[in-house]
Order: sequence, then C-alpha cells, then structure tokens
Amino acid sequence: MTDYFSFFDLRPSPTVDQAALKRKFYAFSKQFHPDFHTLEDDAAQQEVLEKSTLNNQGYKVLADDDLRLKHLLEIKNVLGEEGSNQVPQDFLMEIMEVNEALMELEFEDDPSVRQKVAGLIDQLEADLDRDVESIIEHYDDDRVTQEELDQLKDYYLKRRYLLRLREKI
Repeated sequence: MTDYFSFFDLRPSPTVDQAALKRKFYAFSKQFHPDFHTLEDDAAQQEVLEKSTLNNQGYKVLADDDLRLKHLLEIKNVLGEEGSNQVPQDFLMEIMEVNEALMELEFEDDPSVRQKVAGLIDQLEADLDRDVESIIEHYDDDRVTQEELDQLKDYYLKRRYLLRLREKI
C-alpha cells in the first residue's frame, strides 16, 4: 500500500496542513507533468506518469477528512479489508431510534419525521466528534497508542454508518 503521507513528506495524522499539502501537490504536478518529459525514454516517461497519478490520488485522499482518516487507519493496519469492519454493537443500539424513524419515512414521507431524523443524526455526529476531539488535536504518530487507534477506527466506522443513514433521509 502506498503511504501518501510519505509521498508528500507529511507526518501521518488525522489532520494535515492543507496549505502545505496544496503547495507540494502543485510543485509535484509541475515536476511530474508528462509534457515536461517527452524527450525521455519510455521507462522514464512511464515513471513520471506513475508519479503524476500518485500525486493526484494522494492529494485527493489527504485533502478529504474521511479519506485521510481511512488512509491513516489502513497504513497503521487498524482497518480491515472493506466489508470486514463492523460498527460497535453499542452504537447500533444507540441509533435504533434513527432506524425506526427511517422505516417510518419509507411508509410515509413526513417532513417532521425527516427533520427529526436529521436532528438525531446531527447530534450523534456532534457526540462522535467530541469523543475523539482530543485524540485528533493531539495526535502524535510516534506516541499514538493502540487504544487511540482503535477509538479512531470506531469513530471512522460510526461516521460512515451515519453518512449512509443521512443519505436515506
């Protein structure tokens, strides 16, 4: 797996300096642009093309909060293969009210129920953010514990679950 943090010479973290990331992305975009390497041999042109692709993919991932957290968890080997990760059971119990309200919406599109569900999801997201705020603010890749990584994993999975619920509203 490619480590985009290393590619951009950034320390792995749930947050990044967006301005520094953008500067490196633009510098690499110019450095690895295929038009500047047309006179080189096929192998060199292929390498530049691969680095250009890596630059674009890496920027897309690191510029997005959810994709960046997923990438961090993957390079730390905390997140399993797609489909193998499970949302904690206690969280599923917590959101039972949301799921029941969504079922109501399937039978009858009631604007007040729709608003209630959106409010419940907003509150759950705010609670999740508050629960990991300290870990994210003070993240140090050299000192991060397995427990903190597991908390970030649960946070990521819960946020993804809430996103899917929000899409059903």
